[in-house]
Amino acid sequence: MNELEEALLSEVSLDEPWGLVESFSTFKREHPADVDRGMEEVVARLRAHGVEVKVHQPKLYLSLPGEARVEAGGKTFRAKPPAYSVDARDGLEGELVYIGANQADDIDTIFDKKLDPTRDVRSMIEGKIVMSEGYASPGMIAQFEELGAIGVIGINPGIDIHWGICTSIWGTPDLDDLPRKPNVVSVAVNNPDGQELIEIAKAGGRIKLFAEMEEGWFSSKLPEVFIPGNKEPEKYVLLHGHLDSWDVGVGDNATGDATMLEVARVLWKNRDKLDRSVRIAWWPGHSTGRYAGSTWFADAFAIDLEENCVAQVNCDSPGCRWATEFLNLSRMSEADAFIAKAIEDVAGKPTFGERPHRAGDYSFNNIGISSYFMLSSTMTVAMREEKGYYAVGGCGGNIAWHTENDTLEIADKEILQRDIKLYLLSVFRNANAEILPFDWRATTSEFLETIGTYQQQAGDRFDLSASKQATEELHAALEAFYSGVSSGSIAPAVANAVIQDLARILVPINFTREARFRHDPALTVPPLPTISTAAELDYHKGEGEGFALTQLTRGQNRLVSALRQAKREVERANG
Repeated sequence: MNELEEALLSEVSLDEPWGLVESFSTFKREHPADVDRGMEEVVARLRAHGVEVKVHQPKLYLSLPGEARVEAGGKTFRAKPPAYSVDARDGLEGELVYIGANQADDIDTIFDKKLDPTRDVRSMIEGKIVMSEGYASPGMIAQFEELGAIGVIGINPGIDIHWGICTSIWGTPDLDDLPRKPNVVSVAVNNPDGQELIEIAKAGGRIKLFAEMEEGWFSSKLPEVFIPGNKEPEKYVLLHGHLDSWDVGVGDNATGDATMLEVARVLWKNRDKLDRSVRIAWWPGHSTGRYAGSTWFADAFAIDLEENCVAQVNCDSPGCRWATEFLNLSRMSEADAFIAKAIEDVAGKPTFGERPHRAGDYSFNNIGISSYFMLSSTMTVAMREEKGYYAVGGCGGNIAWHTENDTLEIADKEILQRDIKLYLLSVFRNANAEILPFDWRATTSEFLETIGTYQQQAGDRFDLSASKQATEELHAALEAFYSGVSSGSIAPAVANAVIQDLARILVPINFTREARFRHDPALTVPPLPTISTAAELDYHKGEGEGFALTQLTRGQNRLVSALRQAKREVERANG
Protein backbone atom coordinates (compact mmCIF):
# COMPACT_ATOMS: atom_id res chain seq x y z
CA MET A 1 0.00 0.00 0.00
CA ASN A 2 1.11 3.55 -0.60
CA GLU A 3 1.09 6.32 2.02
CA LEU A 4 -2.27 7.71 0.86
CA GLU A 5 -3.94 4.32 1.15
CA GLU A 6 -2.42 3.65 4.56
CA ALA A 7 -3.57 7.04 5.81
CA LEU A 8 -7.07 6.39 4.47
CA LEU A 9 -7.35 3.00 6.20
CA SER A 10 -6.06 4.47 9.45
CA GLU A 11 -9.18 6.63 9.56
CA VAL A 12 -11.47 3.62 9.83
CA SER A 13 -13.21 3.64 13.20
CA LEU A 14 -15.77 1.27 14.68
CA ASP A 15 -17.66 4.04 16.48
CA GLU A 16 -20.35 4.57 13.84
CA PRO A 17 -20.48 1.09 12.30
CA TRP A 18 -20.63 -0.78 15.59
CA GLY A 19 -23.22 1.67 16.87
CA LEU A 20 -25.36 0.84 13.84
CA VAL A 21 -24.89 -2.91 14.34
CA GLU A 22 -25.92 -2.66 17.98
CA SER A 23 -28.95 -0.57 17.09
CA PHE A 24 -30.04 -2.88 14.28
CA SER A 25 -29.74 -5.87 16.63
CA THR A 26 -32.73 -4.47 18.56
CA PHE A 27 -35.44 -4.39 15.86
CA LYS A 28 -36.63 -6.50 12.95
CA ARG A 29 -36.30 -5.18 9.40
CA GLU A 30 -38.77 -7.24 7.38
CA HIS A 31 -41.86 -5.04 6.99
CA PRO A 32 -41.28 -1.89 4.88
CA ALA A 33 -42.15 0.35 7.84
CA ASP A 34 -39.35 -1.24 9.90
CA VAL A 35 -36.97 -1.12 6.94
CA ASP A 36 -37.70 2.60 6.59
CA ARG A 37 -36.81 3.02 10.27
CA GLY A 38 -33.42 1.47 9.54
CA MET A 39 -32.94 3.61 6.44
CA GLU A 40 -33.73 6.75 8.46
CA GLU A 41 -31.08 5.82 11.00
CA VAL A 42 -28.45 5.32 8.29
CA VAL A 43 -29.36 8.69 6.80
CA ALA A 44 -29.20 10.43 10.19
CA ARG A 45 -25.79 8.94 10.99
CA LEU A 46 -24.43 9.99 7.59
CA ARG A 47 -25.79 13.52 7.81
CA ALA A 48 -24.33 13.90 11.30
CA HIS A 49 -20.93 13.65 9.58
CA GLY A 50 -21.86 16.09 6.86
CA VAL A 51 -22.38 13.43 4.21
CA GLU A 52 -24.94 14.43 1.59
CA VAL A 53 -27.63 11.80 1.13
CA LYS A 54 -30.40 11.55 -1.44
CA VAL A 55 -33.38 9.40 -0.42
CA HIS A 56 -35.31 7.76 -3.24
CA GLN A 57 -38.78 6.36 -2.59
CA PRO A 58 -39.51 3.60 -5.11
CA LYS A 59 -42.69 1.55 -5.12
CA LEU A 60 -41.80 -2.13 -4.94
CA TYR A 61 -43.90 -5.27 -5.21
CA LEU A 62 -43.19 -7.34 -2.10
CA SER A 63 -44.35 -10.52 -0.40
CA LEU A 64 -44.32 -10.51 3.40
CA PRO A 65 -44.48 -13.91 5.13
CA GLY A 66 -46.43 -14.36 8.34
CA GLU A 67 -47.16 -17.46 10.41
CA ALA A 68 -47.20 -21.01 9.05
CA ARG A 69 -47.73 -24.54 10.28
CA VAL A 70 -48.27 -28.10 9.10
CA GLU A 71 -50.99 -30.27 10.60
CA ALA A 72 -50.58 -34.01 10.18
CA GLY A 73 -51.36 -37.13 12.16
CA GLY A 74 -53.06 -35.18 14.92
CA LYS A 75 -49.94 -33.09 15.46
CA THR A 76 -48.93 -29.52 14.59
CA PHE A 77 -45.47 -28.91 13.14
CA ARG A 78 -43.78 -25.51 13.17
CA ALA A 79 -43.06 -24.03 9.74
CA LYS A 80 -42.02 -20.84 7.94
CA PRO A 81 -43.39 -19.75 4.58
CA PRO A 82 -40.97 -18.24 2.06
CA ALA A 83 -41.78 -14.90 0.49
CA TYR A 84 -44.01 -15.34 -2.58
CA SER A 85 -45.71 -18.46 -1.28
CA VAL A 86 -49.41 -18.50 -2.06
CA ASP A 87 -51.49 -17.42 0.93
CA ALA A 88 -53.15 -20.39 2.66
CA ARG A 89 -54.36 -19.00 5.96
CA ASP A 90 -57.50 -21.14 5.61
CA GLY A 91 -55.42 -24.23 4.99
CA LEU A 92 -54.54 -26.42 2.02
CA GLU A 93 -55.28 -30.12 2.46
CA GLY A 94 -53.84 -32.90 0.34
CA GLU A 95 -51.98 -36.18 0.16
CA LEU A 96 -48.33 -35.89 1.16
CA VAL A 97 -45.60 -37.49 -0.98
CA TYR A 98 -41.89 -37.56 -0.36
CA ILE A 99 -39.38 -37.16 -3.18
CA GLY A 100 -35.87 -37.67 -1.85
CA ALA A 101 -32.99 -35.39 -2.82
CA ASN A 102 -29.52 -34.63 -1.51
CA GLN A 103 -29.08 -31.62 0.73
CA ALA A 104 -26.89 -28.91 -0.83
CA ASP A 105 -23.30 -29.29 0.36
CA ASP A 106 -22.12 -25.85 -0.71
CA ILE A 107 -23.52 -22.48 -1.74
CA ASP A 108 -23.32 -23.42 -5.43
CA THR A 109 -26.23 -25.83 -5.09
CA ILE A 110 -28.40 -24.18 -2.43
CA PHE A 111 -30.77 -22.55 -4.90
CA ASP A 112 -30.69 -25.12 -7.73
CA LYS A 113 -33.47 -27.34 -8.98
CA LYS A 114 -33.62 -30.54 -7.00
CA LEU A 115 -34.35 -33.33 -9.46
CA ASP A 116 -32.31 -35.00 -12.17
CA PRO A 117 -34.09 -34.06 -15.44
CA THR A 118 -34.19 -37.72 -16.46
CA ARG A 119 -36.20 -38.69 -13.40
CA ASP A 120 -39.92 -39.02 -14.19
CA VAL A 121 -41.94 -38.40 -11.03
CA ARG A 122 -44.89 -36.42 -12.41
CA SER A 123 -47.37 -39.22 -11.72
CA MET A 124 -46.23 -39.32 -8.09
CA ILE A 125 -46.47 -35.55 -7.59
CA GLU A 126 -49.43 -34.27 -9.60
CA GLY A 127 -52.23 -32.90 -7.43
CA LYS A 128 -50.36 -33.62 -4.19
CA ILE A 129 -48.28 -31.85 -1.57
CA VAL A 130 -44.66 -32.83 -2.09
CA MET A 131 -41.79 -32.62 0.35
CA SER A 132 -38.06 -32.87 -0.26
CA GLU A 133 -34.73 -31.99 1.29
CA GLY A 134 -33.55 -28.41 0.84
CA TYR A 135 -34.47 -24.79 1.37
CA ALA A 136 -37.80 -23.62 -0.04
CA SER A 137 -35.91 -22.00 -2.90
CA PRO A 138 -37.02 -20.93 -6.39
CA GLY A 139 -35.43 -23.94 -8.07
CA MET A 140 -37.22 -26.43 -5.86
CA ILE A 141 -40.57 -24.67 -5.92
CA ALA A 142 -40.56 -24.04 -9.68
CA GLN A 143 -39.64 -27.61 -10.49
CA PHE A 144 -42.29 -29.20 -8.29
CA GLU A 145 -44.92 -26.74 -9.47
CA GLU A 146 -44.09 -27.62 -13.09
CA LEU A 147 -44.66 -31.27 -12.18
CA GLY A 148 -48.16 -30.54 -10.84
CA ALA A 149 -47.66 -30.20 -7.08
CA ILE A 150 -50.25 -28.11 -5.21
CA GLY A 151 -47.97 -27.53 -2.22
CA VAL A 152 -44.28 -27.91 -1.37
CA ILE A 153 -42.45 -28.50 1.92
CA GLY A 154 -38.70 -27.96 2.07
CA ILE A 155 -36.88 -29.97 4.72
CA ASN A 156 -34.11 -27.76 6.09
CA PRO A 157 -30.80 -29.38 7.06
CA GLY A 158 -30.80 -28.76 10.82
CA ILE A 159 -32.93 -27.98 13.85
CA ASP A 160 -33.58 -24.42 12.67
CA ILE A 161 -35.91 -23.26 9.92
CA HIS A 162 -34.52 -20.71 7.49
CA TRP A 163 -36.57 -17.92 5.96
CA GLY A 164 -36.24 -17.38 2.23
CA ILE A 165 -38.03 -16.50 -0.99
CA CYS A 166 -39.42 -18.94 -3.52
CA THR A 167 -40.02 -16.85 -6.63
CA SER A 168 -37.65 -17.07 -9.57
CA ILE A 169 -38.72 -13.59 -10.71
CA TRP A 170 -35.86 -11.11 -10.24
CA GLY A 171 -37.21 -7.93 -8.66
CA THR A 172 -40.65 -6.48 -9.25
CA PRO A 173 -42.36 -8.52 -11.99
CA ASP A 174 -43.19 -7.02 -15.34
CA LEU A 175 -45.90 -8.39 -17.63
CA ASP A 176 -43.54 -10.93 -19.17
CA ASP A 177 -42.42 -12.15 -15.72
CA LEU A 178 -45.88 -12.66 -14.21
CA PRO A 179 -46.45 -16.17 -15.64
CA ARG A 180 -43.51 -17.35 -13.50
CA LYS A 181 -45.05 -16.09 -10.27
CA PRO A 182 -45.37 -19.11 -7.93
CA ASN A 183 -48.84 -20.61 -7.71
CA VAL A 184 -48.31 -23.14 -4.94
CA VAL A 185 -48.32 -23.02 -1.15
CA SER A 186 -44.77 -23.40 0.15
CA VAL A 187 -43.31 -23.80 3.63
CA ALA A 188 -40.07 -24.94 5.24
CA VAL A 189 -39.72 -27.23 8.26
CA ASN A 190 -36.71 -28.28 10.28
CA ASN A 191 -34.99 -31.61 9.81
CA PRO A 192 -36.39 -33.54 12.82
CA ASP A 193 -39.95 -32.58 11.89
CA GLY A 194 -39.19 -33.32 8.26
CA GLN A 195 -38.14 -36.87 9.13
CA GLU A 196 -41.41 -37.40 11.00
CA LEU A 197 -43.41 -36.04 8.06
CA ILE A 198 -41.52 -38.35 5.69
CA GLU A 199 -42.88 -41.32 7.63
CA ILE A 200 -46.40 -39.90 7.35
CA ALA A 201 -45.89 -39.53 3.60
CA LYS A 202 -44.65 -43.10 3.26
CA ALA A 203 -47.80 -44.28 5.03
CA GLY A 204 -49.97 -42.43 2.49
CA GLY A 205 -51.05 -39.78 4.98
CA ARG A 206 -52.83 -36.51 4.30
CA ILE A 207 -51.76 -33.16 5.76
CA LYS A 208 -52.91 -29.57 5.92
CA LEU A 209 -50.65 -26.59 5.19
CA PHE A 210 -51.26 -23.12 6.61
CA ALA A 211 -49.37 -20.02 5.48
CA GLU A 212 -50.24 -16.38 6.11
CA MET A 213 -48.95 -14.01 3.43
CA GLU A 214 -49.28 -10.30 2.65
CA GLU A 215 -48.46 -9.30 -0.92
CA GLY A 216 -48.67 -6.03 -2.82
CA TRP A 217 -47.12 -2.66 -3.62
CA PHE A 218 -45.14 -0.88 -0.91
CA SER A 219 -43.31 2.45 -0.87
CA SER A 220 -39.75 2.01 0.41
CA LYS A 221 -36.94 4.40 1.25
CA LEU A 222 -33.64 3.92 -0.59
CA PRO A 223 -30.73 6.16 0.49
CA GLU A 224 -27.95 6.98 -1.95
CA VAL A 225 -24.65 8.75 -1.37
CA PHE A 226 -22.80 10.16 -4.38
CA ILE A 227 -19.20 11.13 -3.59
CA PRO A 228 -17.86 13.12 -6.55
CA GLY A 229 -14.44 12.45 -8.01
CA ASN A 230 -12.14 15.19 -9.22
CA LYS A 231 -10.79 13.92 -12.54
CA GLU A 232 -13.64 11.87 -14.00
CA PRO A 233 -16.64 12.79 -11.84
CA GLU A 234 -19.14 11.24 -14.26
CA LYS A 235 -17.52 7.79 -13.89
CA TYR A 236 -18.18 5.91 -10.67
CA VAL A 237 -17.82 2.72 -8.66
CA LEU A 238 -21.14 1.47 -7.25
CA LEU A 239 -20.96 0.02 -3.71
CA HIS A 240 -24.21 -1.45 -2.45
CA GLY A 241 -25.92 -3.87 -0.08
CA HIS A 242 -29.31 -4.63 1.40
CA LEU A 243 -30.74 -3.18 4.59
CA ASP A 244 -33.88 -5.28 4.95
CA SER A 245 -33.26 -8.57 6.74
CA TRP A 246 -34.99 -11.56 8.22
CA ASP A 247 -35.67 -10.73 11.87
CA VAL A 248 -32.83 -8.52 13.20
CA GLY A 249 -30.34 -9.97 10.72
CA VAL A 250 -27.07 -8.87 12.29
CA GLY A 251 -24.69 -10.91 10.11
CA ASP A 252 -27.03 -10.63 7.13
CA ASN A 253 -26.86 -7.73 6.69
CA ALA A 254 -26.46 -5.20 9.54
CA THR A 255 -22.69 -5.67 9.35
CA GLY A 256 -22.84 -4.89 5.63
CA ASP A 257 -24.92 -1.76 6.23
CA ALA A 258 -22.38 -0.67 8.83
CA THR A 259 -19.48 -1.34 6.46
CA MET A 260 -21.00 0.88 3.77
CA LEU A 261 -21.76 3.56 6.38
CA GLU A 262 -18.10 3.77 7.40
CA VAL A 263 -16.81 3.62 3.81
CA ALA A 264 -19.16 6.50 2.98
CA ARG A 265 -17.99 8.51 5.99
CA VAL A 266 -14.27 8.06 5.26
CA LEU A 267 -14.53 8.64 1.51
CA TRP A 268 -16.74 11.71 1.92
CA LYS A 269 -14.19 13.19 4.31
CA ASN A 270 -11.43 12.44 1.77
CA ARG A 271 -13.39 13.20 -1.39
CA ASP A 272 -10.70 15.62 -2.54
CA LYS A 273 -8.49 12.55 -3.05
CA LEU A 274 -10.90 10.68 -5.35
CA ASP A 275 -10.33 10.62 -9.12
CA ARG A 276 -13.58 8.92 -10.08
CA SER A 277 -16.80 9.12 -8.08
CA VAL A 278 -18.21 6.55 -5.67
CA ARG A 279 -21.93 5.84 -5.47
CA ILE A 280 -23.24 3.99 -2.38
CA ALA A 281 -26.77 2.63 -1.96
CA TRP A 282 -28.71 0.70 0.70
CA TRP A 283 -31.41 -1.58 -0.76
CA PRO A 284 -34.91 -2.42 0.46
CA GLY A 285 -36.82 -5.42 -0.86
CA HIS A 286 -33.87 -7.83 -0.97
CA SER A 287 -35.49 -10.54 1.16
CA THR A 288 -39.15 -9.96 0.41
CA GLY A 289 -38.90 -8.87 -3.23
CA ARG A 290 -36.06 -10.95 -4.68
CA TYR A 291 -33.67 -7.97 -4.88
CA ALA A 292 -36.47 -5.52 -5.69
CA GLY A 293 -34.52 -2.47 -4.50
CA SER A 294 -31.38 -3.05 -6.53
CA THR A 295 -33.50 -4.08 -9.52
CA TRP A 296 -35.46 -0.83 -9.31
CA PHE A 297 -32.18 1.07 -9.24
CA ALA A 298 -30.84 -0.88 -12.21
CA ASP A 299 -34.03 -0.09 -14.14
CA ALA A 300 -34.34 3.55 -13.09
CA PHE A 301 -30.70 4.43 -13.81
CA ALA A 302 -29.97 1.88 -16.54
CA ILE A 303 -28.66 4.28 -19.16
CA ASP A 304 -26.51 6.16 -16.67
CA LEU A 305 -25.14 2.86 -15.35
CA GLU A 306 -24.38 1.74 -18.89
CA GLU A 307 -22.56 4.98 -19.68
CA ASN A 308 -20.69 5.59 -16.45
CA CYS A 309 -20.50 2.69 -13.96
CA VAL A 310 -17.02 1.15 -14.08
CA ALA A 311 -17.70 -1.57 -11.47
CA GLN A 312 -20.31 -2.77 -9.00
CA VAL A 313 -19.30 -4.00 -5.56
CA ASN A 314 -21.76 -5.93 -3.40
CA CYS A 315 -21.49 -5.82 0.40
CA ASP A 316 -23.25 -8.71 2.12
CA SER A 317 -22.36 -10.44 5.41
CA PRO A 318 -18.92 -9.00 6.22
CA GLY A 319 -17.56 -8.94 9.75
CA CYS A 320 -19.02 -12.19 11.09
CA ARG A 321 -17.56 -14.36 13.84
CA TRP A 322 -14.96 -16.96 12.82
CA ALA A 323 -14.93 -15.58 9.25
CA THR A 324 -11.15 -15.46 9.00
CA GLU A 325 -10.75 -16.53 5.36
CA PHE A 326 -11.70 -15.44 1.85
CA LEU A 327 -13.14 -18.61 0.35
CA ASN A 328 -15.90 -18.90 -2.26
CA LEU A 329 -15.41 -15.20 -2.91
CA SER A 330 -17.55 -13.95 -5.76
CA ARG A 331 -15.71 -12.09 -8.47
CA MET A 332 -15.77 -11.95 -12.23
CA SER A 333 -12.55 -13.32 -13.69
CA GLU A 334 -11.31 -9.97 -14.98
CA ALA A 335 -11.30 -8.66 -11.38
CA ASP A 336 -9.54 -11.65 -9.81
CA ALA A 337 -6.00 -10.27 -9.61
CA PHE A 338 -7.24 -6.88 -8.44
CA ILE A 339 -9.19 -8.14 -5.44
CA ALA A 340 -6.57 -10.75 -4.57
CA LYS A 341 -4.01 -7.96 -4.16
CA ALA A 342 -6.39 -5.90 -2.03
CA ILE A 343 -7.09 -8.85 0.26
CA GLU A 344 -3.39 -9.63 0.55
CA ASP A 345 -2.62 -6.01 1.44
CA VAL A 346 -5.38 -5.70 4.05
CA ALA A 347 -5.61 -9.19 5.52
CA GLY A 348 -2.45 -10.99 4.41
CA LYS A 349 -4.65 -13.83 3.21
CA PRO A 350 -4.92 -15.78 -0.03
CA THR A 351 -8.09 -15.46 -2.09
CA PHE A 352 -10.13 -18.32 -3.47
CA GLY A 353 -12.49 -16.71 -5.94
CA GLU A 354 -15.44 -18.23 -7.73
CA ARG A 355 -17.98 -17.38 -10.38
CA PRO A 356 -20.68 -15.05 -8.97
CA HIS A 357 -23.97 -16.76 -8.24
CA ARG A 358 -27.31 -15.66 -9.63
CA ALA A 359 -28.06 -14.10 -6.26
CA GLY A 360 -27.05 -11.33 -3.90
CA ASP A 361 -28.24 -8.14 -5.63
CA TYR A 362 -26.20 -8.86 -8.76
CA SER A 363 -28.90 -6.94 -10.60
CA PHE A 364 -26.51 -5.39 -13.11
CA ASN A 365 -25.31 -8.35 -15.18
CA ASN A 366 -27.66 -7.59 -18.06
CA ILE A 367 -26.29 -4.06 -18.30
CA GLY A 368 -22.79 -5.54 -18.40
CA ILE A 369 -20.79 -4.28 -15.40
CA SER A 370 -17.63 -5.88 -14.01
CA SER A 371 -18.34 -7.06 -10.49
CA TYR A 372 -16.66 -8.33 -7.36
CA PHE A 373 -17.66 -9.40 -3.85
CA MET A 374 -21.07 -10.63 -2.72
CA LEU A 375 -20.70 -12.67 0.40
CA SER A 376 -17.58 -11.53 2.21
CA SER A 377 -15.17 -13.36 4.48
CA THR A 378 -16.11 -16.79 5.78
CA MET A 379 -15.01 -19.51 8.19
CA THR A 380 -12.75 -22.36 7.11
CA VAL A 381 -14.21 -25.62 5.85
CA ALA A 382 -12.49 -27.37 8.75
CA MET A 383 -14.25 -25.15 11.29
CA ARG A 384 -17.58 -25.66 9.55
CA GLU A 385 -17.11 -29.42 9.73
CA GLU A 386 -15.91 -29.25 13.33
CA LYS A 387 -19.08 -27.40 14.32
CA GLY A 388 -21.31 -29.69 12.27
CA TYR A 389 -22.51 -26.77 10.16
CA TYR A 390 -24.11 -27.17 6.75
CA ALA A 391 -23.96 -24.83 3.76
CA VAL A 392 -25.72 -21.49 4.09
CA GLY A 393 -25.80 -18.36 1.97
CA GLY A 394 -24.34 -15.74 4.30
CA CYS A 395 -23.33 -14.80 7.86
CA GLY A 396 -19.75 -15.87 7.24
CA GLY A 397 -20.87 -19.51 7.25
CA ASN A 398 -22.75 -19.27 10.56
CA ILE A 399 -25.96 -21.30 10.38
CA ALA A 400 -27.80 -18.47 12.10
CA TRP A 401 -28.28 -17.21 8.52
CA HIS A 402 -31.93 -16.32 7.79
CA THR A 403 -33.06 -17.34 11.27
CA GLU A 404 -34.01 -15.58 14.50
CA ASN A 405 -30.55 -16.59 15.82
CA ASP A 406 -28.74 -14.04 13.64
CA THR A 407 -28.21 -11.78 16.62
CA LEU A 408 -25.42 -9.58 17.97
CA GLU A 409 -23.03 -12.41 18.82
CA ILE A 410 -22.77 -13.28 15.11
CA ALA A 411 -20.83 -10.03 14.51
CA ASP A 412 -17.12 -9.80 15.35
CA LYS A 413 -15.59 -6.35 15.93
CA GLU A 414 -12.07 -7.23 14.83
CA ILE A 415 -13.18 -9.01 11.66
CA LEU A 416 -15.66 -6.23 10.88
CA GLN A 417 -12.92 -3.60 11.08
CA ARG A 418 -10.69 -5.65 8.78
CA ASP A 419 -13.51 -6.17 6.26
CA ILE A 420 -14.42 -2.46 6.30
CA LYS A 421 -10.81 -1.70 5.38
CA LEU A 422 -10.96 -4.24 2.55
CA TYR A 423 -14.07 -2.69 1.04
CA LEU A 424 -12.66 0.80 1.50
CA LEU A 425 -9.33 -0.04 -0.15
CA SER A 426 -10.95 -1.93 -3.04
CA VAL A 427 -13.38 0.85 -3.86
CA PHE A 428 -10.75 3.59 -3.45
CA ARG A 429 -8.23 1.79 -5.66
CA ASN A 430 -10.88 1.13 -8.28
CA ALA A 431 -11.90 4.77 -8.28
CA ASN A 432 -8.31 6.01 -8.48
CA ALA A 433 -6.75 3.48 -10.86
CA GLU A 434 -5.22 5.24 -13.85
CA ILE A 435 -6.13 2.14 -15.89
CA LEU A 436 -9.28 0.30 -14.81
CA PRO A 437 -8.00 -2.79 -12.96
CA PHE A 438 -9.76 -5.45 -15.03
CA ASP A 439 -7.82 -7.95 -17.13
CA TRP A 440 -10.03 -9.38 -19.85
CA ARG A 441 -7.37 -11.96 -20.73
CA ALA A 442 -8.41 -13.77 -17.55
CA THR A 443 -11.98 -13.81 -18.86
CA THR A 444 -11.06 -15.16 -22.30
CA SER A 445 -8.95 -17.82 -20.58
CA GLU A 446 -12.03 -18.75 -18.56
CA PHE A 447 -14.06 -18.86 -21.79
CA LEU A 448 -11.56 -21.23 -23.42
CA GLU A 449 -11.73 -23.55 -20.41
CA THR A 450 -15.55 -23.48 -20.50
CA ILE A 451 -15.66 -24.17 -24.24
CA GLY A 452 -13.20 -27.04 -23.82
CA THR A 453 -15.34 -28.61 -21.11
CA TYR A 454 -18.51 -28.24 -23.17
CA GLN A 455 -16.81 -29.71 -26.25
CA GLN A 456 -15.67 -32.72 -24.26
CA GLN A 457 -19.23 -33.25 -22.99
CA ALA A 458 -20.78 -32.80 -26.43
CA GLY A 459 -18.28 -35.10 -28.14
CA ASP A 460 -18.82 -35.39 -31.87
CA ARG A 461 -22.48 -34.37 -31.61
CA PHE A 462 -21.72 -30.67 -31.92
CA ASP A 463 -18.68 -28.68 -33.03
CA LEU A 464 -17.74 -25.70 -30.87
CA SER A 465 -14.60 -24.84 -32.84
CA ALA A 466 -16.12 -21.55 -34.05
CA SER A 467 -16.51 -20.43 -30.42
CA LYS A 468 -12.98 -21.54 -29.61
CA GLN A 469 -11.48 -19.75 -32.61
CA ALA A 470 -13.34 -16.50 -31.92
CA THR A 471 -12.19 -16.59 -28.29
CA GLU A 472 -8.58 -17.28 -29.25
CA GLU A 473 -8.63 -14.38 -31.69
CA LEU A 474 -10.04 -12.04 -29.03
CA HIS A 475 -7.42 -13.26 -26.55
CA ALA A 476 -4.63 -12.51 -29.02
CA ALA A 477 -6.03 -9.02 -29.62
CA LEU A 478 -6.17 -8.49 -25.86
CA GLU A 479 -2.51 -9.48 -25.49
CA ALA A 480 -1.59 -6.76 -27.94
CA PHE A 481 -3.94 -4.32 -26.22
CA TYR A 482 -2.53 -4.78 -22.72
CA SER A 483 1.00 -4.66 -24.12
CA GLY A 484 0.13 -1.30 -25.67
CA VAL A 485 -1.34 -0.11 -22.39
CA SER A 486 1.82 -1.10 -20.51
CA SER A 487 4.13 0.56 -23.02
CA GLY A 488 2.09 3.76 -23.07
CA SER A 489 1.25 3.53 -26.77
CA ILE A 490 -2.43 3.32 -25.83
CA ALA A 491 -3.54 6.32 -23.80
CA PRO A 492 -5.30 5.69 -20.47
CA ALA A 493 -8.54 7.34 -21.63
CA VAL A 494 -8.66 5.07 -24.69
CA ALA A 495 -7.75 2.00 -22.64
CA ASN A 496 -10.43 2.68 -20.04
CA ALA A 497 -13.11 3.19 -22.67
CA VAL A 498 -12.23 -0.19 -24.18
CA ILE A 499 -12.13 -1.96 -20.81
CA GLN A 500 -15.55 -0.59 -19.90
CA ASP A 501 -17.03 -1.37 -23.34
CA LEU A 502 -15.77 -4.95 -23.11
CA ALA A 503 -17.77 -5.36 -19.89
CA ARG A 504 -20.93 -4.35 -21.73
CA ILE A 505 -20.33 -7.17 -24.23
CA LEU A 506 -18.63 -9.98 -22.28
CA VAL A 507 -20.48 -9.84 -18.95
CA PRO A 508 -23.93 -10.39 -20.54
CA ILE A 509 -22.69 -13.19 -22.80
CA ASN A 510 -21.22 -14.99 -19.78
CA PHE A 511 -23.93 -14.36 -17.19
CA THR A 512 -27.28 -13.84 -18.92
CA ARG A 513 -29.75 -15.41 -21.28
CA GLU A 514 -32.22 -12.53 -21.44
CA ALA A 515 -31.76 -9.45 -23.60
CA ARG A 516 -29.92 -6.49 -22.09
CA PHE A 517 -31.89 -4.38 -19.59
CA ARG A 518 -34.06 -7.34 -18.68
CA HIS A 519 -33.46 -9.54 -15.65
CA ASP A 520 -32.80 -13.27 -15.83
CA PRO A 521 -34.64 -15.56 -13.39
CA ALA A 522 -33.08 -16.17 -9.97
CA LEU A 523 -31.84 -19.57 -11.06
CA THR A 524 -28.29 -20.73 -11.72
CA VAL A 525 -26.87 -19.40 -14.99
CA PRO A 526 -24.08 -21.66 -16.31
CA PRO A 527 -20.94 -20.19 -17.88
CA LEU A 528 -21.48 -19.03 -21.47
CA PRO A 529 -25.16 -19.96 -21.19
CA THR A 530 -25.94 -19.70 -24.91
CA ILE A 531 -23.83 -22.84 -25.52
CA SER A 532 -24.39 -24.60 -22.18
CA THR A 533 -26.79 -27.07 -23.81
CA ALA A 534 -23.61 -28.80 -25.00
CA ALA A 535 -23.28 -30.16 -21.46
CA GLU A 536 -26.86 -31.50 -21.48
CA LEU A 537 -27.02 -33.48 -24.72
CA ASP A 538 -27.16 -36.78 -22.82
CA TYR A 539 -30.61 -35.70 -21.58
CA HIS A 540 -31.93 -35.05 -25.09
CA LYS A 541 -32.53 -38.31 -26.92
CA GLY A 542 -34.30 -39.09 -30.18
CA GLU A 543 -36.23 -36.15 -31.56
CA GLY A 544 -35.12 -34.02 -28.65
CA GLU A 545 -31.49 -34.10 -29.77
CA GLY A 546 -32.36 -32.21 -32.95
CA PHE A 547 -34.05 -29.46 -30.96
CA ALA A 548 -31.05 -29.23 -28.63
CA LEU A 549 -28.64 -29.00 -31.57
CA THR A 550 -30.74 -26.24 -33.11
CA GLN A 551 -30.53 -24.33 -29.83
CA LEU A 552 -26.78 -24.82 -29.77
CA THR A 553 -26.40 -23.53 -33.31
CA ARG A 554 -28.28 -20.36 -32.48
CA GLY A 555 -26.46 -19.97 -29.17
CA GLN A 556 -23.06 -20.34 -30.79
CA ASN A 557 -23.99 -17.72 -33.36
CA ARG A 558 -24.79 -15.26 -30.57
CA LEU A 559 -21.57 -16.05 -28.74
CA VAL A 560 -19.31 -15.77 -31.79
CA SER A 561 -20.97 -12.50 -32.78
CA ALA A 562 -20.34 -11.05 -29.31
CA LEU A 563 -16.72 -12.19 -29.32
CA ARG A 564 -16.11 -10.65 -32.72
CA GLN A 565 -17.72 -7.40 -31.60
CA ALA A 566 -15.39 -7.36 -28.60
CA LYS A 567 -12.41 -8.03 -30.86
CA ARG A 568 -13.32 -5.07 -33.06
CA GLU A 569 -13.45 -2.81 -29.98
CA VAL A 570 -9.97 -3.93 -28.98
CA GLU A 571 -8.51 -3.68 -32.46
CA ARG A 572 -9.67 -0.09 -32.83
CA ALA A 573 -7.53 0.78 -29.81
CA ASN A 574 -4.61 -1.31 -31.03
CA GLY A 575 -4.58 0.75 -34.26
